[in-house]
Parts: sequence; C-alpha cells; structure tokens
Amino acid sequence: MSPDQSLERYSRQMRFYGMMEAGQRKLAISHVTLCGCGALGTVLANALVRAGVGHLRLIDRDYIETSNLQRQVLFDEHDVAENLPKAEAAARKLGAINSQVHVEPVVADIDRTNILELCKDADIILDGTDNFEVRYLINDVAVKLGKPWVYGGSIGSHGQTMTILPGQTPCLRCVFEAAPAPGEAGTCETAGVLSPIVNIVASFQVAEALKILTGKLDKISRELIYIDVWENTLRRIKIAPLLGKVDCPCCQRKRFEWLDGAQGSQTTSLCGRNAVQVAQRSPTRLKFEEMAKHLEALGEVSYNRFLLKFSAEGHEFTVFPDGRAIIKGTSDVDKARTLYAKYVGH
Repeated sequence: MSPDQSLERYSRQMRFYGMMEAGQRKLAISHVTLCGCGALGTVLANALVRAGVGHLRLIDRDYIETSNLQRQVLFDEHDVAENLPKAEAAARKLGAINSQVHVEPVVADIDRTNILELCKDADIILDGTDNFEVRYLINDVAVKLGKPWVYGGSIGSHGQTMTILPGQTPCLRCVFEAAPAPGEAGTCETAGVLSPIVNIVASFQVAEALKILTGKLDKISRELIYIDVWENTLRRIKIAPLLGKVDCPCCQRKRFEWLDGAQGSQTTSLCGRNAVQVAQRSPTRLKFEEMAKHLEALGEVSYNRFLLKFSAEGHEFTVFPDGRAIIKGTSDVDKARTLYAKYVGH
C-alpha cells in the first residue's frame, strides 16, 4: 500500500483546516500512552485509533464485567464470557478497526515502579483512569519528563478535563493540591455514571490530544472545563494565572512525592465494584497451573494465560500473573489483605 493510499481513510479528517495532510502525517508517527481502558479509556482509544495515531499503548489492570458494557464502548458480552483483561480485549477490537495503528496492550497495575518505563517514549499521556492516585503519578512523571498530558474524570452526570503542558500551564497539583479524602467524592458505586458525560469528557480530551500531536499548541484549552449533562451546565474555570503563583510541590519545587513513594498505597478500592485490589510492591510471576492445583479443594478454579478465578468465603478472587488480585465482595482493605494472604499466599 502506497503512503497516499494509506492516508485515504483519513481524507475527511485531512480536509479540516486544522489538520490537513501535514497534521495527519504527524499523527502517523506519534506515540500515545493511555492510562486506563475503562469508560473514558475505551472512548479515547477508539477515537485515537480511528484518527490514525501511530502507536497506542493501552495500560489497564482490570478485566471485563457485564456492568462495564453500559459505558465502555469497545467491549461486548463475548469479551465478558472469555474473561478477557480490558487492555487485551480493547487491542483486539482496535486492531480490527485500524490495522495501520500499532496497538500495544499492557495488562498491569500502574504504579511508581513501572510508570516511568511506560511513559518515557510517549509524545502525550492521556488519563483514562478512575482514581486520583494514578493521576498524581501521571502528573509527577509528566512534569519530570516534560511530557504533555490531559486529565479527565467523570462521575454521575458531571465531568471535567484540563490540559497540562509542563512549564507552560499549571500542573494537576497546582489546581488540586491533594486528592479527595475518603468519602468526600462520589464513586461509580455511590453516584453512578451516565455514558453521555463519559463520551463528552473523552471527546474533549481527544481534541486536545490531536492539537498537541499535530503541533497546534496555540489552540489548546488553558482552562479547567466542567460539564454537567443533567443540569445543563458548562463552566470554564480560568486556571492559567496559577502558574508560578502557587507553591506547587511538583512543578515548582520538583518534589515528586507520588513517584518517590512518599504518597500512595498498594491497596485500592475499585470504583463501583465492592472490590479491593491487592498488589505486591515487588511484582512476581505466578504459575497458574500449580496454583490451580492448590485451590481445587475450594471448588471450581478457572484460568487462562491472563488471569485465574476462584471463590472462597463468599468472595470472588481474580488473580493476575504479576501477583495482583482483585477480591470482590468487600470494600474493607484490611479484610482484603487478610484474604489475599490466606489464599494467594504472597
């Protein structure tokens, strides 16, 4: 296929004055790291692959459940039945949408031990996560490496997004100095989430990514955009004056507290799931075949190369090769740690 033929699929996009052929060619050699492949992440990945980015790295720790299908646009019931991790299922769908894009699925929990490696070759980092701990990690890495990134979040009927260009705009900690305390912010479980707000926030994020990847930095938004689709409100909050005016520990003092491990944890309650993820500070590699033999006495154990599932004491365990486990049926972190030690044993 000639270069001109490969660009034909983007003909309508290239007719837009802000893109043109030059912009499309820049997209074709771009490298995007997408953190999270859930609600926001699937919309982001779908749009970016259709737009023709060169390389998309998809990182997600989780697997697909039926309750995801209401808003996570790349998944279907067949993926649920196959017990597929989100990153792997998304990569398969995206490959069928656009084989020209190199889609790299990474089934992993993003933490301070791996985020530098996952982001160091990216032209932009996109936030498709559901928790502030990972967002602060992204912010630390972006500022440290000088990488642009786009924050996005949605819950209930509202969402918000902002674009961060280190050194040129305020960073996340300039605007949100600390993560919300437990109970202060709603979650998918307590507040639910409507799919329209997910799509709107992600679309704003993709538009910002296209501007950055094609070199149109003068067009990026320099405000925090807040939208509520139920209350019909849209607010643009001026944050640019914060640059250099707040004593930001990250972008001003270059203290990367989340990346250095001064902030954060190894146990995470999962949004809307009544579940807790337990991970090892030093990832290991589990042998599922041997593990399944030890667990047979508990009842049915199923596994593939991506994950192993079993139930014990009324809780469902999903264990990943790196030693992570998602324990469903509790939001109690201490109880989850106890169950993990008892049945996974690492």
